[in-house]
This record gives sequence, structure tokens and C-alpha cells, in this order.
Amino acid sequence: MKVPLSWLREYVDLPAVTAQEVADKLTAAGLKLESIASHGHDVKNVVVGEVLEIEELTGFKKPIRHCRVEVGEATPREIVCGATNFAAGDRVPVVLPGGVLPGGFEVGARKTYGRMSEGMICSERELGLGDDHAGIMVLPAGTPIGADVVELLGLRDDVIELEITPDIGYALSIRGVAREVAIAFGVEFRDPAHVELPEETTRAWPAYIEDPTACDRFVLRQVTGFDPEAKSPLWMRTRLSRAGMRPVSLAVDITNYLMLELGQPLHAFDTAKLTGEIVVRRAFPGERLETLDHVVRDLDPDDILITDQSGPISMAGTMGGLETEISDGSTEIVIEAAHFSATGISRESRRHNLVSEASKRFERGVDRELPLVASWRAVHMLAELGGATILPGVTHAEVDVRPGRVSIPASHPGDIAGMPYARETVVRRLEQIGCVVVDGDDPAVREGGVDPTGVVTGGELAAKLAVKGDDMITVTPPSWRPDLTDPNDLAEEVIRLEGYERLPSVLPSAPAGAGLTEGQRLRRRVGRALAEAGYAEVLAYPFISADDFDRLQLPADDARRRASRLANPLGEDEPLMRTTLLPGLLKTLVRNAGRGFADVALFETGSVYRPREGAPETAPVLGVERRPTAEELASIEAALPDQPWRVAVVLAGEFERSGWWGRGREASWADAVQAGRIVAAEAGLELSVVADQHEPWHPGRCAALYLGDLLVGHAGELHPRVIEAYGLPPRTAAMELELTRLETALPGPVQAPAISAYPVATQDVALIVPDFTPVADVEAALRDGAGELLESVRLFDVYTGAQVGEGNKSLAYAMRFRAPDRTLTAEEISAARDAAVALAADRVGAQLRSA
Repeated sequence: MKVPLSWLREYVDLPAVTAQEVADKLTAAGLKLESIASHGHDVKNVVVGEVLEIEELTGFKKPIRHCRVEVGEATPREIVCGATNFAAGDRVPVVLPGGVLPGGFEVGARKTYGRMSEGMICSERELGLGDDHAGIMVLPAGTPIGADVVELLGLRDDVIELEITPDIGYALSIRGVAREVAIAFGVEFRDPAHVELPEETTRAWPAYIEDPTACDRFVLRQVTGFDPEAKSPLWMRTRLSRAGMRPVSLAVDITNYLMLELGQPLHAFDTAKLTGEIVVRRAFPGERLETLDHVVRDLDPDDILITDQSGPISMAGTMGGLETEISDGSTEIVIEAAHFSATGISRESRRHNLVSEASKRFERGVDRELPLVASWRAVHMLAELGGATILPGVTHAEVDVRPGRVSIPASHPGDIAGMPYARETVVRRLEQIGCVVVDGDDPAVREGGVDPTGVVTGGELAAKLAVKGDDMITVTPPSWRPDLTDPNDLAEEVIRLEGYERLPSVLPSAPAGAGLTEGQRLRRRVGRALAEAGYAEVLAYPFISADDFDRLQLPADDARRRASRLANPLGEDEPLMRTTLLPGLLKTLVRNAGRGFADVALFETGSVYRPREGAPETAPVLGVERRPTAEELASIEAALPDQPWRVAVVLAGEFERSGWWGRGREASWADAVQAGRIVAAEAGLELSVVADQHEPWHPGRCAALYLGDLLVGHAGELHPRVIEAYGLPPRTAAMELELTRLETALPGPVQAPAISAYPVATQDVALIVPDFTPVADVEAALRDGAGELLESVRLFDVYTGAQVGEGNKSLAYAMRFRAPDRTLTAEEISAARDAAVALAADRVGAQLRSA
């Protein structure tokens, strides 16, 4: 919401404060500041001039005019101009030599088109008043020559832009923000909605509400004789532009102006295009409507419509229909103002992917008392600015809605804040925001507060807070605050207006025995370890599409294809919960590679969602009037998918970067396997690596990661078809491992190893084995054969070639031996080494490679 400071001052007697000071007060009150923009502060030396003579210059590709302009100086100025929409005798804004226009654009005297030009005649856009650059801005006749245009047109202004959260829809208006500013500065607030309405006994246009759940107030007023040629006044166009809206025409600008000022969306219909009685109802199956954006929309039975005898003429609260829009020749207009269902408009807007300024306000909650006021002000402005005649009568269809009430102890805001507030302070703050506060407890509220229209307020929480004595108050929130339905809502209002900065900072005491679980510690250690290994952590959306399963080349019977579908997805292109972390990581890698980052190593930890066999497709929806029973909670739990915690990495390009030190190393399947080992090492565990075939990995470059006999993940190079489907860099590698399975095998508290003070002895051994032999099997045989004296064994070389024979490979290991209580002798070391080689020969057919 963009709020011009000059517009605020119209309804609040602000002291001499800056826009930043106003923004600071609003921020302290809980409204989020986006930015502050200044307009016209750099403009100078712009005056009103009268065009005396115009000479048309010829011989140029476009019209060029040489003008003599009286600007209140001793002699007129000569100015060259390319616009043709003004004539001799017109008053126009002129920036003189040495003057400055918005944006710091300086104007001087110079020779152009063979004539001297001493300044410039300005358009609205050049003055920062709007986007109109079609011609020169012509001022009203009688405007004083030589007058300062900056002061005359109010060019200097500051605009405060606020981010409006869903719970404070009242702040999507000058009226709402002005009320907050008045409270913050302790000054008077003049409500623009405080208008005395005429008494009306006749109806303006026949209309009624068919569905009370869609709309509870619908107002129509009518004017005739409107001048379609009438233009919006400059002050209105300026305010609309500063508030972020484009001026269109007088009738449309009036509805937009009042929406920004009051927060009440309005819609104007061309009376000549209406047919019969107007009805507010839900859509019928198969109905369609072409909206103002020239899109023909298939309507849903839950959509809220405004209709006449011809059918739908507007999507209520969202966008009008093309058939009944105001045209350049419209002279008779019907103004509509209504109060629609907030949830209904919200669903309609999202269903059609159609977000408008009106829908933003309706879905957050609009003041139910505004339609009569806003519609009257609209027809009054049409008459005043457009020469229209207001027809007597008003159509006012409504459903009886009683205001909600909430009973709370006056001490409740202080209990929530952790500091006491006086009863007078609580009442004063609630009355400042428009609440009506009376002493005492309202039993109807405490018992649930069900009124004849079905509105429920208070309920269980109010009953729990109810106390005997004089502490209870009953609060009726104002019509413009539909968000105040709960005792804690009222407490929040008191706390924010009293100032969050006044709340004491008290560090809570840590309960004994609390802290992170072993699983949580493992997840943190894994993240740190992968980051230290060169991976960057990402957080992808947990949503995927069915196309992702095809891109991953998953077989038709793969369990990962069975996914939970979202009831209300953010987008129809990704309606499923992920069953693997890889799609999100691969899409992030593609996005980075497309932006020039060729060397990428990413990791993510998070849940995947695997539906259980035989589980119901949807969880039961329970009420909120009581706590669910154990059986109801169990039924919800049974419908939830399993949510194991996983970690995955993807990498492409160089894993070790090239530089002045030499050539780098390309990422490969081996790095993906090593990432799995890094994760397991943080759990104090060791993985077995076995060749496997598992989508989406390359069938010849895929490893299964085992913890004993338990499969925990896969790693390797991705299949070429997967790389092509996602547009990945060549030879992209990935690893995915289930941390939840590692957590079940955690060895418990870490035991500090015994450290030997005796020297280490190193022996290298090279073994020739068939090339299909897993390295892990060879290493396991060496460990088992060497016995307790072996401290570590490390593979440092793999060789294939003529020297080891076709179909073989040579594995070179560094073996470290140490005893805890003595220095090992050469005989002990040789014996342990020989025993390791012998067991490797027996298990995997290894042969000791000779020098």
C-alpha cells in the first residue's frame, strides 16, 4: 500500500514531522515498512507561462514549433517544442534555464532546430505527475502567470509504502493508515467515512441477494447525464499515480480513488448495458464470463457472481465483465458497493489466478458499514466532477449480521505480555482502535456466543479466562476490524499500541535434561560436514509433478511414483508431495548452471513423503469445539504418509577448481559416493559400497550404499536420459541417503578412543584382483586378517593395464600398525601384513603384486 503523506495530512493533524518519522511510528505499531519515495523535492525554477505566439517550423521529420511564452519576466521566452496539443493563449508549465525536473534533469538554454530554446514546456510525465507523455500539460485558464508550479500543483510529496499482511486489511486504505498515524502521534483523526447520508425511500435499481453466504450487503446508486468527455482533475490523477494506480477515465478514477481512500472496492456499470434485476449468487455449472482483461473464464459453482437477466455480468469482488463495462460514451452509470465473503473471494481469486486490487481487500476483510457511504460519495463526485445528475433512491439489500463480542479479563493483555497494564490503559487502547468496551462478563460470549446469524465469538478460550468480580470486560470490535475475534487478538492490539519496545527481555530458564536429540545433532553435523566438504545447502519446495517421475526414468511400478496429492496446491504444475529429494536439487542445479555457474555442488536435507499401504487417501476433518479423542487422533495419524528424513547431493563441473596452481578435477560418481561416506562418518558408521542398477542413476556407474545388510541409499552418475530431460550438465552425479535409517543405528554416546604413545609402523601392499571385485570386500578382508594391531587401512591407488593383465586391477593400500603398550617389532608387523594378504587371497582371490 503506497500512502502519500499529503493525503494522510488531510485526515490527521500531523505535527512538523518527516516521512521517516511517520514510518518509524507505523513500524513500532506493527505495520511493516517497505520503502519511502520522495517526489518533487529536487524540482526548481518551474513556473506558469502563457503561450503568446506559435510559429510552425518546416523541413523536419516531425512537427516542430517555435513559441514565445510569457513567464512573468521583463521579456517573453523563446522555446522550441515538439508537441501540438496546445494553442496560443494556453497556460502551460515552463522550466526555465537552470531549472531542474524530477530525477535531477537540468534544463538550460541551447540552440536547436536552428532556433534558440530558452527552457522547456513540460508534460505531466516530465513533472512526475503520471505517465501521460502524449502532449503538453495545459493548465486551467486564469492560472497566475509566473506562479511557482511546484507549489501550485503540490509536486513535493513523500510516499510511504507498507507491506500489508493478511490480518490487517483495514490498512489497505488511507483511512486505515491515517487512524494508525493519529493513534501513534496522539492527534485527532477525521474519518473520511463520516458522511451524513440522505434519507432514501425508493430503490435505484432492482436487486437482491440470492446466496447470503456469498454476500451480506449489496448497495446500488444511479446517476444520469454524466459527461463522458470530462477528465479527472489533476489532484486526483496525481494522488492515484503516487498511490501506484494508473489514471484511466473520470468514472473509473473515482471508484479507484475511493477504494484507496476508504478501503471499499466499487464497480461502475453502464446502465444501458444492464438487463433486468441484478442478483448476487453462486455460478451455475457451465457458465462462462468474459472479464475486463478480455479472457473468457469457465466459472466454478463456488464462484460468487453479480448477474442480471442476461447472465453473469461480473465476478464479484474480483473483476467486472466486459459486456457491461463503462465505455467512452457512457452517460448513465450504476455504482455498486458490496460486502462479499472474504473466504469466497479469496478462493475465487486463486482459482482463476486473478488477483486485483479489489480482491486483495475483500479477501482480507472490508468494513461492512462502508458500502452506503462509499457509493454515496461516488455518485456525489460523479455529479460534481462529471456533470451527472444523481437519481433519487438507493438499492440496499442486506442480511442481518450482528457484531461479534469477546469477553476477557482486563488483566489478560498484561498476562500475555508479561508486564502489567492498568485497566484504564487496556480500555483506552481498545477504544482507540474503534472497539466498544463495557464492564462485566457476557455469559453468551463465554458459552460460545452463537447469535441468530451463526456468528460465534469467545467460546472455550473466553470461558477459561472468565473470572468473578470486576475484572471482566466485554468488547465489541469495530466493523473495520473483522480480524478481532479472539481474546488474544485484543491482547495483541493493546500490546502493540503500548509499544513492543516496552516489553521486558527475560531469558527463560532452560529445563533440566532438555536439548537436541541424537537425531537432531546428527542432522546438524551432517550439514556442517557437507558444507566443509565444498557443498552449498539449498532449501527446495517439497512439491513435485508427475512429470518428474518420467524425467527420473522411474519404472511404472516404482514405489516412488506413489505420492500424496495436495488438496490446495500452490500451483497445478506441482500438486504432489515429493518422494525423493532429487527433483528439487536438479532444478536448482539447472537454474544455477543457466546463470553461468558451471561448477556446482549442492546438498539438501529434508523429509520425503511416502504414502503407506492401505492408508486412507484423505485425513478426517475434525471440528474445533473440543479436543480430539485418542481414536480421532489415531485416524489422522493413519492417513499421514511416512516422512523419513533424507540427505541428497548433486554436483557437476569441477569439484576441485582450476587455477594458477594447475588443472582442476571434474566431479564424478566417486565424489557422490564419498559424500555418502562423509554422512555416515558423522554418525560414527561405515558404509559398504556395492555396484547396483537403480533409477535415476547410470546402470554402469551406480553404487548401492549399505549399512551391514541394510540399504540406506544410492550414489553415482545420473543416467544420460535424466540429464537430457532436466537439461543438466554432462556427467552430473548425485547421492541420496536416508538419514532416518542411520539414526536407528547410532552407536550411542561417543567413546574417546585410547591413544597409544608408541610409534606407528606403515606397510604398503598392492593386490591384484579381478576388476569386478568390490573395493570394500578387499578392504574388509585386510582388516579382518591384520587383527587388532591394524590402526587404519587406506586405498591410495588403483591401476589397470598390461602389467596386471586383462580383466584385472591393482589396488594399493597403506596399512598403519600400532600397539597400545609397546613398540612393534619387524617380525610382528610382517606377520600381521602377511596374515591380511593371505585372508584377502582366500576371500577374493587377491594376488600380491610384485615390484
